[in-house]
Amino acid sequence: MASTLAADETAPAQASSGRRSIARLLPSRSPKLVVGLIIAGVIILWGIVGPLVVGDPHAISTNAFAPPGPAHWLGTTQTGEDVWTQVAYGTRGSLIIGFTVGILATVLSAFFGVLGAYLGGALDEGFALITNVALVIPGIPLVIVIGNYVPTNQRGLLLIALVLAITSWAGSARVLRAVTLSIRSRDYVAASRVSGEKTWRILVVEILPNLIPVMASQFVFAIIFAILGEAGLSFLGLGASNTFTLGTILFQAYNDLALTQGAWWWFVPPGLVIALFGAALSLINFSIDEIINPKLRNQTRSARKAWGLTDEQIRLLEKEDIK
Repeated sequence: MASTLAADETAPAQASSGRRSIARLLPSRSPKLVVGLIIAGVIILWGIVGPLVVGDPHAISTNAFAPPGPAHWLGTTQTGEDVWTQVAYGTRGSLIIGFTVGILATVLSAFFGVLGAYLGGALDEGFALITNVALVIPGIPLVIVIGNYVPTNQRGLLLIALVLAITSWAGSARVLRAVTLSIRSRDYVAASRVSGEKTWRILVVEILPNLIPVMASQFVFAIIFAILGEAGLSFLGLGASNTFTLGTILFQAYNDLALTQGAWWWFVPPGLVIALFGAALSLINFSIDEIINPKLRNQTRSARKAWGLTDEQIRLLEKEDIK
């Protein structure tokens, strides 16, 4: 009977401890995290819903270079196309490229960085060689070369995303390899190996949870890199064809002399969306960095002390952060 009562008391304590350990892997609630999530959420929601509620982005009218007004909220282009509609489709296109590159680059970096570092031996040496070769190849020039050799009518969103992902995973793989080598030598991983745990279970249960903050930060950075990289390629005329992205809108505005015509409403909105989304992801990334770098957590605590808060108030705030 006593053992049953002890077990009943232990179970809630273990569940509470598990919730706290998971909470430590999540970014603490801070103003920059809240602002970043709100801005990024609004832009992502607009990229998903916007194309469903606006008209045809290719629709041409005689109202060329019309300034923003009730008929056209963001004005029109040289051929009378609605800029508001184009920005909606362009946001969706850029988000598709950004998240596709983020997922592919994170998977590649985890495969070459984590798997090789844990297994070691010739496999690790081979993966490290591939990573180093990919790391020294200049990314953007390679993308430009590949873009020049691919026919214009075959440059779609997924092809651009694939090229950007191939050229952006190596740096993240080096970081994950270094962290995995450190985790592999820890006592609880050694104990799992000695107890006969399977390799895949050690990777999934013991190692990957400790890499979640690093991989999340790399995923966010890969999205920023992809959207800016696609905008740069499109501005050079090497972006996706027959579709809209924020980069292709800027390219069309540049080609049609929107700046000299004073049509600021053509190039400012897509550039502003890129800047706001990049800033939002950067704010989220800063919050993730507070998990990775203990010094940043200490700085946050010091900042709260500078606000004149007592130790008890700071402890209450930290408890709220991990709930």
